Amino acid sequence: MSLLPKSWSYSRRSVGVMLVVGVLAGLTVGGGVGVIAASSTKTVTVCANKTTNMLRYAKGGTCFSTETKVVLNQTGAKGASGAKGAKGATGARGATGAAGSSFTARSVCGVDGTTLCAVGVQGPGGGTVFYVDTEGRYNDFDYLEVAPADASSGVVWSTTTPHCGLSEDASCREAFVTTSGEALNHVAIGTGRAATAAIVARHDAGGVEKGDYAAGIADEYTTPTATDWFLPSKDELNEVCKYARNTGQAAGAGTACSGETLRSGFSSASYWSSSDDWSSSDDDARVWLQRFYNDLQIAVPKYDSGYVRPVRAF
Repeated sequence: MSLLPKSWSYSRRSVGVMLVVGVLAGLTVGGGVGVIAASSTKTVTVCANKTTNMLRYAKGGTCFSTETKVVLNQTGAKGASGAKGAKGATGARGATGAAGSSFTARSVCGVDGTTLCAVGVQGPGGGTVFYVDTEGRYNDFDYLEVAPADASSGVVWSTTTPHCGLSEDASCREAFVTTSGEALNHVAIGTGRAATAAIVARHDAGGVEKGDYAAGIADEYTTPTATDWFLPSKDELNEVCKYARNTGQAAGAGTACSGETLRSGFSSASYWSSSDDWSSSDDDARVWLQRFYNDLQIAVPKYDSGYVRPVRAF
């Protein structure tokens, strides 16, 4: 059956337009169905018979002499977008990352005073940094620095001046420097400065020379760039021991120092702390010292003799 009535007149242009519509719409062309696949890389040749008004697809691209050849560039219509897929389930929450640190190293160390401070670096007081508060535990300092040399190689912890104890009328060798509660709080890192000040105040009240007892010697100690030295507390002295024993800064305050090598400048002797202690087995007050030759911290009578190694905080 003819697709185009004989009474219709057409030009090549009208034939081409009709071909495009017929092919893309799948109309019957020459007795068959237009199934030519759309492609942007192929052309289609259609032959129009002017006598019979029939159209046919020229597979080989050749038309007869009685036909009009029409070459079409085929471009397929873009298909509709597919439906959006369903939203996937929320993934499991990842593990919490490690806590960050707000600590910022200070550039006030080293011989030139512009080096970042760290354990083992010369501090601004001329000594050596032995403790760094990287966790921000202490509000009034970031570093502890140990003096470059011993301030004494043998001195008692206190004299018998009668200005210690709660009523400030007991011998400093037989009573806590202050109240038991205050004195026993002067043990941890960050308490040596206050403990030293309390000991010095009680001895100053009795007119005792600073060179006659450990805390006084530490308080009087100076270097060309610092005058704020003090006798370290029990835990601060342990940190000094860690550094002296070539172990650096161990994890956790209070961890016993250890190691076989003693750094140059430190003696294998017993060093005084500024921390009071009370032994229930004796009638006298005792204080903490640390034996650098075997790393032990022990409580001994205040009339014993010990070394003094001042520290400072900044």
